[in-house]
Amino acid sequence: MEELCIKGLSAEAEGKKILKGIDLTVRKGDVIALLGPNGHGKSTLLNCLLGSPHYVVTSGTALLDGEDILPLSTDERSRRGLFMAFQNPPDVPGVVTMDFFRGMVNAHREKPISLFEFYKKTTEAYKAVGLDSDMASRHLNEGYSGGEKKRNEILQMLLLKPAIALLDEIDSGLDVDALSLIADSILKAREEGTTFILISHYDRLLELVRPNRTAVMIDGRIALEGDFSLARRIAKEGYSFLEKEKGILIRKDEEERTSIGVCGAKVTAK
Repeated sequence: MEELCIKGLSAEAEGKKILKGIDLTVRKGDVIALLGPNGHGKSTLLNCLLGSPHYVVTSGTALLDGEDILPLSTDERSRRGLFMAFQNPPDVPGVVTMDFFRGMVNAHREKPISLFEFYKKTTEAYKAVGLDSDMASRHLNEGYSGGEKKRNEILQMLLLKPAIALLDEIDSGLDVDALSLIADSILKAREEGTTFILISHYDRLLELVRPNRTAVMIDGRIALEGDFSLARRIAKEGYSFLEKEKGILIRKDEEERTSIGVCGAKVTAK
């Protein structure tokens, strides 16, 4: 993967427009902090990139090295190198974790992985995220704490080694030790060639992984882009400076969701 170019991406759910023309170029090696108030489309963007059936893409393209992935099924997008760690990983009763992992890995290989190699890789991955490898015999996510589910998502990422990892609030529900392990896993994956788009409302993870880019979503659009200093400023000041300095007004509507009042074209932060 060299580049993912998202152009004019619009999407809706249950007839309601959520994404309203997303333009974002993701280059190999990027770690992009995708920020913005709740309810402005960040999770929707990641779900649309992986092909969630809960959202309908109404226009736009997402070119991965020149190929539009939007017409592809979710499994085909995964085989192209996309991976997503969910904000709320579901329980999957009846599916043994180890069986799921092995099937997942084999779906991305021409030849099935050997038992020895699979055991070695999973043992290393469990250690990296600080989980007991005995959990592999349990049903996927069933009975896991919120933090264990998040670690299990990163474990899957380590096994797959994706080209692009989409992390949706992977840091929520984690204690300090778990957060450090997750950050270390992200940095290691980055060194090995994985590109990241990560959503977070907390600056602790961002300080550990140091994104090279920040993109701010307002009302279903990328309203502002910058480097890591932009993420730091948002962590310190919130989004209040957007109105005064960039002409972007954020307000609560009648449903107590933040929405944009005035938003011009995308601005690149200096």
